[in-house]
Amino acid sequence: MHYLIISFSHKNTDLVTRERLALSDTARRERVAEDLLCCDSINEIIVLSTCNRIEIIASTKDPYHSTEAILQKLSDISSISLEELEGRADVYEDNGAVHHIFSVASGLDSLVVGETQIAGQLKDAYKEAYEKGWCAQKLGRLMHYAFKCSKEVRTSTQISKNPVSIASAAVAMARDKLGNLGGMSAVVVGAGEMGSLAAKHLRAHGCNVILVGRNLQKTKEIAQEIDPSIQVTSNNELPRLINSYRLLFSATSSKEPVITKEMIEAKEFQRLWFDMAIPRDIEAIDLPNITLYAVDDLKEIVDKNMALREEQAREAYKIVGFYVKDFFRWLQTLEIDPIIKEIRAQAKEAALRELQKAIKKGYIDKNAEKNVEKLLHSAFNRFLHTPTKRLKAIADEPSADTIVEAIKFCFDIEDEVGLNRYKCEYFMNLRS
Repeated sequence: MHYLIISFSHKNTDLVTRERLALSDTARRERVAEDLLCCDSINEIIVLSTCNRIEIIASTKDPYHSTEAILQKLSDISSISLEELEGRADVYEDNGAVHHIFSVASGLDSLVVGETQIAGQLKDAYKEAYEKGWCAQKLGRLMHYAFKCSKEVRTSTQISKNPVSIASAAVAMARDKLGNLGGMSAVVVGAGEMGSLAAKHLRAHGCNVILVGRNLQKTKEIAQEIDPSIQVTSNNELPRLINSYRLLFSATSSKEPVITKEMIEAKEFQRLWFDMAIPRDIEAIDLPNITLYAVDDLKEIVDKNMALREEQAREAYKIVGFYVKDFFRWLQTLEIDPIIKEIRAQAKEAALRELQKAIKKGYIDKNAEKNVEKLLHSAFNRFLHTPTKRLKAIADEPSADTIVEAIKFCFDIEDEVGLNRYKCEYFMNLRS
């Protein structure tokens, strides 16, 4: 079994390409996952799709053929040539895959280093895959450790102190451009996670917020949770709102722009707009007095934070490295302990079988059965003591996998022995 991750992110893929690759639509995501699970080489799948990344996380028998299948499927669904995807994709296997997903979960691979939003998004992706039967134990183990690592990075470093998400980066940029936001008014389109975050950050800076949502009742409930002072209105008011206020933050899940050229009127006052959605919410415009920022433009904020977070990131990577090593050590222990138990069970079964034969043939008196059984038990325990001790000692060594496979072959132990004895702590760790 191998771990494999195919990654398209802000590091290797521009915004337009990420929009075409985006798997934010549930039906589209299900089609990709279910089609890939039909491949003989792929055992389990998790699909992570956010504004800044599309990650296909897989447990596979054959990384090479699985990579081919994943890239071909993404090419088919996005209409991007296979050659272009091959040139852009970051492909991680085994140790590299584990290190990558631990780094992603810890916010170290994000556009804004140290942001915590990605951990929740990864948990949601895992929850979906687990509940829909796309993944089971192998990826469950990986996610279990990724969330442990993420939690350790958050608690042991200050990398997420005053965390910066895409939404907070947009608000910070607005503050940098306009100065104090207190008393100003901002229109926030979309009552999902990103829109809610933007509204929270704006209110924290004393900005009046008008929250626009497709479902008016749901939007009112969300606004009430954030701050009762937030005004709420429906999408029907968008044409009026975008032409009445200076600040606009948009983050919906719409596949098409919700703010089109036809809706926009020329105004004398300066307007600052932030499109935080993928695909984009605001149609490309070229009008005076409107400055439009998309997701990639927020790197201006990122650059300012990088210097401040660099030292903490180095400490965080040390933690990630420790957890990667500990993860593989743990996996090897999961393999070795059941194998030792299986060998002992085989030895005991053989000894008791031969004891019963001896009693049946009259070689041993029936009254002595218990004493002889104790003697046999002591004998095979003594015989297996050194092999058991040495097997446990090499659990941390790179050679452990080869030795374990050889022992499985010699004792005719099934490949899956021990693999089903670990119950993923899914419900315990999913929201920790």
